[in-house]
Amino acid sequence: MGIDIEAGGRVWKRPRVTKSDNPYVRLLVKLYRFLARRTDSKFNKVILKRLNMTRKSRPPISLQKVAHQMKEKNGKIACVVGTVTDDKRLYDVPKLTVCALRFTEKARASIVKAGGECLTFDKLALRSPLGKGTVLLRGPVKAREAEKYFGLAPGVPGSTTKQRVRSKGRKFEKARGKRKSRGYKV
Repeated sequence: MGIDIEAGGRVWKRPRVTKSDNPYVRLLVKLYRFLARRTDSKFNKVILKRLNMTRKSRPPISLQKVAHQMKEKNGKIACVVGTVTDDKRLYDVPKLTVCALRFTEKARASIVKAGGECLTFDKLALRSPLGKGTVLLRGPVKAREAEKYFGLAPGVPGSTTKQRVRSKGRKFEKARGKRKSRGYKV
């Protein structure tokens, strides 16, 4: 026998819990669950929530974005619950203190070479248990390739949605509506 669900579906009352097998992530969740419960700091609650997020919701952030956001914030720690990646376009890396779940090898090398430091969240908990002197950053969630296909149907006026095409050749959906020489171009 089924359950009659009203429009809008069921209300999910429990918070999301990580499905990661990584013991370090599990320990961090344990640590920040304790800090979120025992301190009045909103920072710790946010970190705990983000540690429990899906990988899709923890997108990587480039070193250039981190440097740009930290331009006027001297002496503060940039916190990213995700990966910090390197950016070849950033020639002069400023001195930064960055805390993240992980760093790519080149990003870590760039930060250390500039005289900055790379922290983990357990080190951050010792240094700043209430999150004072930190700046929370996150990567662009909607920058995934899959997101380009979501939205209004492709071809509809005002739509910027990418169409799913088998191949990128001349013969594949490149006729009417896609070229000026074939009637019109949207």
